[in-house]
Amino acid sequence: MMKILVVEDERLLADSLQTLLTGRGFSVDTTNDGLTGLEYAKTDVYDLVILDVMMPGLDGYTVASRLRAEHHAVPILMLTAKSDLMDRVAGLNAGADYYLTKPFDSRELLACVGALLRRQGEQVDELTFGNTALDLSAGMLRCGSKSVRLSAREFDVMRILLQAKGGNVSKETLLERVWGFDSNAVENHVEVYAGFLRKKLASIGSNVRIEAIRRLGYHLEVAEA
Repeated sequence: MMKILVVEDERLLADSLQTLLTGRGFSVDTTNDGLTGLEYAKTDVYDLVILDVMMPGLDGYTVASRLRAEHHAVPILMLTAKSDLMDRVAGLNAGADYYLTKPFDSRELLACVGALLRRQGEQVDELTFGNTALDLSAGMLRCGSKSVRLSAREFDVMRILLQAKGGNVSKETLLERVWGFDSNAVENHVEVYAGFLRKKLASIGSNVRIEAIRRLGYHLEVAEA
């Protein structure tokens, strides 16, 4: 299930966007100020950020530029009531991928969301960390000349951990993103699949380690030589 972050200080609009997007099968987090939105975007794994420009705390330009400065490649759809050309240019220069002017039709927003998510999928062929790469098209983990095929859920868990770039990913996030709303899935499922992945990483001589931190979840580390 793809996950979207909505950062919008107009609560009615934020709630409307959440309802619209969850109705299309997305998992959606919302927040109403830029500083909290920045923290959400830095500490969780999102497929898309919908970001308002004028907000308390930090404006959308600052949030976008800080994410890009820290090498977060998540697509950003920027929303604004401003229609001036220079405002749109400022948003794109800050790191937004697309700029939508309020008021907008829900169909236009959904079309933009779909286009950005498709573009993101087309741009990336593999995710890398340490000496190891995950081939997104073949579902293979590779290290040098060695490779191993992953099951569908192993692939999803590894992809999410790699997208976090060494940041912590909670068990709750992994359960939601990999198993969705399957009521039979519990935290032990995550632990089991982390164990599967550790064995497969070791089998190809990877220097990547999946580390567990109590109450925080999992993150990747590069083992010292």
